Amino acid sequence: MRVLGRRGMVASPHYLATGAGVDILRRGGNAVDAAIATNAVLAVVKPYVCGIGGDLFAIVYHDGSLHGLNGSGRAPTDATPERMRDLAGSETLPQFGPLTITVPGCVDAWWRLHQRFGRLPFQSLLDDAVRYADEGFPVSAEFERSIERSAAIFHPSTPAGETFLPGGTAPTEGSMFRQPALAASLRTIGAEGPDAYYRGATGKEIVRAVREAGGLLSTADLEQHTGEWVDLVSASYRGVTVYELPPNSQGMTALIMLNILSNLPSEAICGTEEEYIHTLSEVARLAYADRERYFTDSRHMTVTVDALLSPDYAERRAALVGKWATVNAPAGEPGDTIYLCAADGDGNLVSLIESNYRGIGSGVMGGSTGIMLQNRGAWFSLDPKHVNVIAPGKRTMHTLMPAMAFRGEQPWLVFGTMGGSMQSQIHVEILTRMLDRGMPLDKALDAPRFDAVLGSEEGKPILAVEGRVADATVRGLEQRGNVVQIWPPYTAQAGHAHAIEVLNSDAYLGAADPRTESLALGY
Repeated sequence: MRVLGRRGMVASPHYLATGAGVDILRRGGNAVDAAIATNAVLAVVKPYVCGIGGDLFAIVYHDGSLHGLNGSGRAPTDATPERMRDLAGSETLPQFGPLTITVPGCVDAWWRLHQRFGRLPFQSLLDDAVRYADEGFPVSAEFERSIERSAAIFHPSTPAGETFLPGGTAPTEGSMFRQPALAASLRTIGAEGPDAYYRGATGKEIVRAVREAGGLLSTADLEQHTGEWVDLVSASYRGVTVYELPPNSQGMTALIMLNILSNLPSEAICGTEEEYIHTLSEVARLAYADRERYFTDSRHMTVTVDALLSPDYAERRAALVGKWATVNAPAGEPGDTIYLCAADGDGNLVSLIESNYRGIGSGVMGGSTGIMLQNRGAWFSLDPKHVNVIAPGKRTMHTLMPAMAFRGEQPWLVFGTMGGSMQSQIHVEILTRMLDRGMPLDKALDAPRFDAVLGSEEGKPILAVEGRVADATVRGLEQRGNVVQIWPPYTAQAGHAHAIEVLNSDAYLGAADPRTESLALGY
């Protein structure tokens, strides 16, 4: 659904969170204030995709300038490949559990955003989140299903199970769900700032619980954590400049895709749906191969950003795109995330993404804090030759990637999505559907999505498409050499994206994804 507003706009994957953000705007807060308040409520009402035990990335347009924040955490100082192999009893890291926990960056990132750009008192931005955690909120069907799926990973040495499965079962739709321990932690963070989390009693309780469960996180790891302001990376496409965060974010994967597409005939993108899906799929496979080969913590990169975004490199990669599907298709990873965007009456914009990674995260709750901790460390490799091999204090390659696009010097689109590895593809699908195929924003978000980076089967690349793709298109894609998997229509497997378009009339047009409980709201 399209919504319009002049004085402000918020789009997020939950109606209660969007309402909290808009309320902050009405109270005189700016876009950054609204984004923090929205994220805080999401951490309460959608704990199965995000939380304050996770990481955050953001792009901010404030007073005419762009800023990028990398709020991701690092591996514990004891996390050497040898130690992790010994503890895991394997050559690969587990997907869940205490060994996957890295330093959570969300709370520090909130504080950095607020200290640099915020207008209202920090504590007031958490008021709605505290209230929903303390007094409760009505459970949705999505919440019920998601907690049921998470039940198997709740770590028995922590209160995760008793918190989310009261009486041994998931809360049912329409029931009220309370999280008093999380409410207390949010109150403390609001009153004391990030020191409570990284250097105070909250952090100490988190470390105690993680260590008791068998993890390596230490008080020194929390105390030494700091988010970073970083320079954005960009690419030009169809007269638009698209901005993403540099590695360790995977945002540059989308830029590599756009650069390759710029070197291909327009009919490959503007033609039939079959040709369009085939072309973007082949381009995605090339870009994701680069991601797997080169992306990690920027301090450990072996190839420069400039080299990967150079015109010569894009031209060489474009020459590899042909009529038939390539066999070598990298296998991406699913992920559960929240993306939100906010705009205010002064023209300030925020593109923010935050996550515990795989659903509710590691399954480990930080003891009496009520905070579920991320499993982002599961992305690390234990292969010493792999660019993303784990190392003390290293940031893993991250799927999180907020974005903005400009026409000339003026902002045009604030956008992003949930979807794990698929996020880069969704960014490009949205942009090409708008810029090449002439769709309005809401139709571009609604259009059937596809994921070409799921590995291969019997020597053929797997291509997943939402069930709304026409049968003739599916047959054509199969004839090109793909193993086509059909997802349900409007499935969360295809991510949920949200966006705000800045109109020439100085109004905002917002749209939210129909694949979740989302809401875009302006005033």
